[in-house]
Amino acid sequence: MALLLHVFIRHAYTIKGTRGASMLPTMATDGEGVVINKKYRRGRYIEVGDLVSVRHLFEPEEAAIKRVVGMPGDFVLRDTPGKGEGLMVQVPEGHCWLAGDNQSASRDSRLFGPFPLAMIKGKVVARVVPLSAFGRMENTLKDAEVLD
Repeated sequence: MALLLHVFIRHAYTIKGTRGASMLPTMATDGEGVVINKKYRRGRYIEVGDLVSVRHLFEPEEAAIKRVVGMPGDFVLRDTPGKGEGLMVQVPEGHCWLAGDNQSASRDSRLFGPFPLAMIKGKVVARVVPLSAFGRMENTLKDAEVLD
């Protein structure tokens, strides 16, 4: 039984607690538990809008949760919308562009640039704590409207 549990946690799913304000209002600053599906590790099957668990660049023993806003070949705004130069950059092969939903409190690709897909640990697929918010985590990013 211990071997099966080890294989399940190591290669299939894991539950992690969240902390920090970078994903407000999608996630609380502390005390939420989310399910990470490891099928998506190293960027497999990841799409723009997905929430991913990644190795934290500034605290390597920690993980962080960020939203994917660009995949290889996509053009993304380098700075926070309405701030900075408004420079567009292209996401290079093997990388993605990550952002926290609460950009004023997030250390993300605006600070460290394109993020290696190989450092993605998995995709956030559900919230399990608190029970009042129990359920699947859906990709809520919407396509931009095309202006005529």
